Amino acid sequence: MQPVTRVEGRAYPWGAKNIDTDVIIPAHWLKTITRSGLGRGAFETVRKQPGNIFDDPRYVGAPILIAGDNFGCGSSREHAAWALADMGIRAVIAPSFSDIFSGNAFKNGIVPVVLPQAAIDRLLVAAQDGEVTVDLETMTATTAYQDRFPFHLDAFRRQCLMEGLDEVGLTLARDTAISKFEGAMARHRPWIEGRSRYAGVAVEGGRRT
Repeated sequence: MQPVTRVEGRAYPWGAKNIDTDVIIPAHWLKTITRSGLGRGAFETVRKQPGNIFDDPRYVGAPILIAGDNFGCGSSREHAAWALADMGIRAVIAPSFSDIFSGNAFKNGIVPVVLPQAAIDRLLVAAQDGEVTVDLETMTATTAYQDRFPFHLDAFRRQCLMEGLDEVGLTLARDTAISKFEGAMARHRPWIEGRSRYAGVAVEGGRRT
């Protein structure tokens, strides 16, 4: 996972509420076992509508999505986060998120930023002709017009995002401690690895020699 400390650029000023994961990535895209290419299916039903925001040349490739309340509701498919990441989105700003989607976003290097509706309304206007910045160091979302909106993020998740640590990365970061623990277990409880404490010791008359 790539570290995320600052996401800046154009933002999709969408603002739609109650967007479920089936809208983010339709079910027929779930047959794949890879993440690559899922961006092509992101918001497929929305993109079928003429003049949709995702095909607007002003916003194509934007790394930020501004959405409405309850973003990511519905099924728990992690493909939704994969699709957003594959289309280049690194931060989603909304008044609230589904808990499962928020967790999946975090695990895939996407920053879920929660802001009140008043801030979302202002961002929707400012993003139409200016850039937006999400800064994890200052914990603020700002616009080119000097708007500054502080947000909260769980300290552990913030650290993982900034250091680029997913669950695999967190495990590998403890490699030394894990190796020491496994070595101690092998010495004191060899039967766990299928070995006997007395392997290689000769036995006569039922006694070790």
